[in-house]
Amino acid sequence: MNPSPKMVLFTVMLVGLIGTIGIALPYPVLAPYFIDYPANELTHFLGIHPKILLGICLATYPLGMLIGSIYIGALSDGFGRKKVLMLSLLGSVVGYGLTAWAIYQESFVFFVLSRFLTGVCEGNIAIARAIAAELHPAIDRTRALSLVYAATYTGWLLGPVLGGFLMVYGVANVFILAGFGMLLSLILVVWSIKPDQAEQLDDTPFWQAIRKNNSLTLLKHADIRPIFWFYFLYSMGLNAFYDFYPVWFVDYFQAGGTTIAWATVCLTAVMILVSSLWVDKVQARYGEIKAMLFGGAVLAILLFVQPFQGWYATFVLFALVGGTIAMTNGMVPSYLSHQFGHLGQGKVMGLQTSTFCITNVIIAVVGGPLSVIDSKWVLLLGAVLVASATGYLWRHRHDQPVTELKSA
Repeated sequence: MNPSPKMVLFTVMLVGLIGTIGIALPYPVLAPYFIDYPANELTHFLGIHPKILLGICLATYPLGMLIGSIYIGALSDGFGRKKVLMLSLLGSVVGYGLTAWAIYQESFVFFVLSRFLTGVCEGNIAIARAIAAELHPAIDRTRALSLVYAATYTGWLLGPVLGGFLMVYGVANVFILAGFGMLLSLILVVWSIKPDQAEQLDDTPFWQAIRKNNSLTLLKHADIRPIFWFYFLYSMGLNAFYDFYPVWFVDYFQAGGTTIAWATVCLTAVMILVSSLWVDKVQARYGEIKAMLFGGAVLAILLFVQPFQGWYATFVLFALVGGTIAMTNGMVPSYLSHQFGHLGQGKVMGLQTSTFCITNVIIAVVGGPLSVIDSKWVLLLGAVLVASATGYLWRHRHDQPVTELKSA
């Protein structure tokens, strides 16, 4: 008996929740570990400034995730969602275990390689979004995607809180716990998600499938390029905020992992509420493009203001930032799925994920040296990039497909 669409959505949400907890656990840990912890061979590799090393580590994971997301979502269109998802989750379990081992050995090179492997495997988030999008019309596409995002945001809320509080038991143990989270996700997929009916690439040689099936091939379609460039600039600005607000907290407030975790709570709690309660309603009333323009403009203003706030005002501002991020983030996959899903939902969701990842790599590499001067400048750079993205989409709003669908 096939599971109901609601059961499939619940499973995908649960996998997204647990998987994201595993991804987010280390986030409040790395900045204090590199900047405030006693020096060791990992955090002071070859005498390089710890902030430069931190920037390299922040770039390595999304670089791996970039490569994974380019191919994993597209391959799941042909080889089957469940099969590819299971293999990638198993790889994540191995990656987290190797990361913990690298910390015990104080090996920076092995730490970077382990984070890269973990990132490659966790490009599988595109598969979860594709499964949710394909539940339409049994469950409205925007509603399903917004609920998956809400589950993901819940993982971003719980993960940093757990990581911040568990840091006292050892940095390596945080990564070990993340690996157990991914193992639980793997068990859920094996138990709850049925194999795909059509796996048309099963007889295709693997490397040939890799070469021909990747998300970047979508960029040959002119209609998708404006939304791609909007999301490229927008996510680069967003990653400047995500990656370096922990560094800003350490620099300006001498904050530890616990404080950074509570700031993340303020951010993600509002993201969960907005994504689960309002994203689909706003999409149905105004459409995705208008909502993206409004959300981008408001977020740019908030990011300009944020670095100049004091201790208490920062937490309030984080809540407002979370709401605008959730609104814009919810509209991008909904629009891509509505307008370009016929090209392959796995490819479309993979393009979004790979775009987010490549911008994370770029901003981590640029932001590391810039944060040595002042971490505030990285946050302001993020504001400029989000404002640029909004202006670009405004100029090209009439280049988008005219059949912008609303709630079905």
